[in-house]
Amino acid sequence: MAEFQGKKVSLDKPTRITKKFKVYVKSGDKVKKVMFGDPNLSIKRQSDAKRKSFRARFKCSTARDKTKARYWSCKMWEKSKKVSDIV
Repeated sequence: MAEFQGKKVSLDKPTRITKKFKVYVKSGDKVKKVMFGDPNLSIKRQSDAKRKSFRARFKCSTARDKTKARYWSCKMWEKSKKVSDIV
């Protein structure tokens, strides 16, 4: 648990807000809120071709910084885990 703007929050645990996602991460000694996901699109990761295309377009093999939305979007598009397991 950490504190963000006076609230207790869980770190590195994405949560859904309407059709988008947010996650709180530690950046140095501060806590940062990262918003990601398009509210007008859904994740269609069941299709191998769509998943491969998304991961190539976002260059997911190089996404290592947890403070960036790209890292968390790529994590949602992994084949090994379900979105409900991550959220």
